[in-house]
Amino acid sequence: MSFMKKMTLKQRVFCAVIPFCIALILLGLGTFYSDSARFDRLTKDLFLSDLSANTLNLHYTIAYPENYGLSGKAILPIYHTDPGNADGEALKDSLTTLSSISPENLSSQDAFTYHLLMRHLNLSLEGNTYSYYSEPFSPNSGIQSGLPILLADYAFRRKQDVEDYLDILEQSRAYLEGLLQYETEKAEAGLFMSDASAQKVIDQCNVIMDPKLLEDGTHFLIVTFRERLDSMKEKGLITDDEAKAYLSENHRLLTTVTVPAYEQIADTFTLLMGKGTNNYGLCHYPLGKNYYEYLLAFTTASSRSVPEIKQMLFADFRQNYVALLTLLEKYPEIANNKVASSFALPVSEPGVILNDLKNKMATDFPPLSDNTNALATVKTISSSMQDYCSPAYYLTPPIDDMSENIIYINPKNNTDTLNLYTTLAHEGYPGHLYQTVYSQSYLNEADASCIRHLLHYGGYVEGWAYYVENLSYEYAKDYVKDNGYATAYYEACRLNRNLHIGMYALLDIAIHYDGAKPRQVQQILSSIGITNPDTVLRIYDYIREEPCNYLKYYLGFLEMNALKEEAASLWGSSFSLYRFHQFVLECGPCDFSGLRSALGSYSPDSLRPKAES
Repeated sequence: MSFMKKMTLKQRVFCAVIPFCIALILLGLGTFYSDSARFDRLTKDLFLSDLSANTLNLHYTIAYPENYGLSGKAILPIYHTDPGNADGEALKDSLTTLSSISPENLSSQDAFTYHLLMRHLNLSLEGNTYSYYSEPFSPNSGIQSGLPILLADYAFRRKQDVEDYLDILEQSRAYLEGLLQYETEKAEAGLFMSDASAQKVIDQCNVIMDPKLLEDGTHFLIVTFRERLDSMKEKGLITDDEAKAYLSENHRLLTTVTVPAYEQIADTFTLLMGKGTNNYGLCHYPLGKNYYEYLLAFTTASSRSVPEIKQMLFADFRQNYVALLTLLEKYPEIANNKVASSFALPVSEPGVILNDLKNKMATDFPPLSDNTNALATVKTISSSMQDYCSPAYYLTPPIDDMSENIIYINPKNNTDTLNLYTTLAHEGYPGHLYQTVYSQSYLNEADASCIRHLLHYGGYVEGWAYYVENLSYEYAKDYVKDNGYATAYYEACRLNRNLHIGMYALLDIAIHYDGAKPRQVQQILSSIGITNPDTVLRIYDYIREEPCNYLKYYLGFLEMNALKEEAASLWGSSFSLYRFHQFVLECGPCDFSGLRSALGSYSPDSLRPKAES
C-alpha cells in the first residue's frame, strides 16, 4: 500500500501546504537578503563616491584608503556651473533606490541607518533648491581659513601622504578659482555678501598667506610641514635627501600656487564689493526665510518648528536668569571682579586638566573600549590664525585610526583657568574627543554601515559638547567644595555663559527669521548688560555671517536635556546618567528624531554592563 493511501485527509492537506509554505519562506528570505544587499551596496557606493571625489575629506576620514578599495591620484573637487542640476538628480536617484528597499527587511542597525539616510537625503534635496545661498568664504569659518588648518594637520603616515599633500597644494588654485566662480554667480544672482564681510575676507587672505613669512621660513605651513617630515625621518620612512626635496617643493608650491590663489581671492572680492544687496539677515533675501528653516534643520539636527524652538529658548533663558539673580542676591560679593579673581582653579596645564576630567567623569560615562588608545595632544593655534579661529577646536581622527587626537587652543580666548578647564571638557573629555572615539569605535564594533561616518549632525555633536561642558562646572567645583563663595561663583559663571549663548541663539532667529536689525538687537542685548555699540555690532555681524551657528550648540544642548528628561520618565528607577550617556553615544551621531524614536523602544537592560572599577 502506498504511503499516500495511509494518510488522512487532514494529513494530505498539510503535506500539500508544505511546499507552498517553503516557497513563501524562501521568497521572504530572498527579499530580506536582497534588500539587505541592495542597502549595503547603495550605502557603500555613496560612501566611496563621496570620498573618492575629495582627497582632503578622504584623508581626514580614512587613514588607510587602500583597505576600502580607494586609491589613485589626489584630487580636489572643482566647482562648475550645474545648469541641469546634476546634484539634484543624483539625490533623487539615491532616494528612489532607497525607497525601493523595505526597512523591515533590514537588521535593526541598518534599519536605524535607513531612516537616518532617508531624512538626510530628503533634507539635502530640499537644500539643493537654494543654489546660491550657502557661503564657502564665510569671514568666520570659510575655506580661506579652513584650508590652511586642514593642510597644517594633514597627517603623514607614509611617503604617499606627502605626495598627496603636495598634489593638493598644486590643485589649490584651481579649487579656489572654482569657488570664486561660484561667488561671481552668487553676486549675479543678487546674493553676494555685504561689503563689510567681503573686506574681512580680503584682510584675512592678506594675513593668512603672508609672503614675507613664507620667504623667511616662519609661516606655519612651512613650520608644520618641516615638523612632520622630521618625524618621518626619525621613523625611517624617508631619507634626508627626500626630506630636502619635499621641503623645496612645498616652498615652491606655496609661493607660486597658493599665495597667488589667495591674492586672486582678495582681487575677486574687491571687484565684487558693491554687488551685495543685503546687510541684514537671511530673511531679507527673496527665499531667505525658507532657506533659514532648511538650514536650521540641517545644522541643528532638530525637527522642531521655529516657534517651538523660540519657546524652548525663552523658557530656558527665564530659568537661568532667575537662578542667577537668586545666586547673586545670596552671594553679592561674587560679582566683584577682584573677589572673583581669587577663585582661580589650582590646575592650568592642559594635560593635567584632561586627566582630571577623565577621572571625574568615570562615574557618569561609560569607558572607551579596552582596545582603544586615544592619545590627546593639545596645541596652540598659530599667531597668524588666532584672530580668525574659534576659542578652541578638535580635529576628528580617521575612522580606522583613532590613536592620535589633536585639540587646538586659542590663547586669545582662554584667559583664566576655569575657562580653560571647561573648554577642554568641551573639546576633550567628556566632549568631542571622547564622544568621537567612543561612537566611532562602537559603530565599527557593531559593523554599522560605513555611511554613518559621513552623516554629520552638528546639533548632536556640538549639543553633546556643550551639554558636558555644563557638567564640567560641577567637576571644577570639587576643587573649591569647602568654599561656598567660590562654588557660587563657578555656578554663576555657568549660568552667565548659558544666558549669553542662549541669547545669541535667540538673536539668530530674530536676525535671520524675524528680520531684526542692529538697533533692535542693541535693545535686546541691553537686557543682559551688553550696551557698548561696537560690541553690539560685532555680535550682530557675527550672527549675520554665521546663521544657525549658536543654535547648533545651544539648541543641541536643550535637545539633549529634553531627551534626558524623557529618558528619566520612561526608564523610571532604571535611569542613571551613566545609562543615558551610553544610550546617546551608542545611537549617535544622529538626528534628534532618531534619538527620540530609539528611546521609545529602548530597554536600559540591553546596555553593556558597566565596567568594574
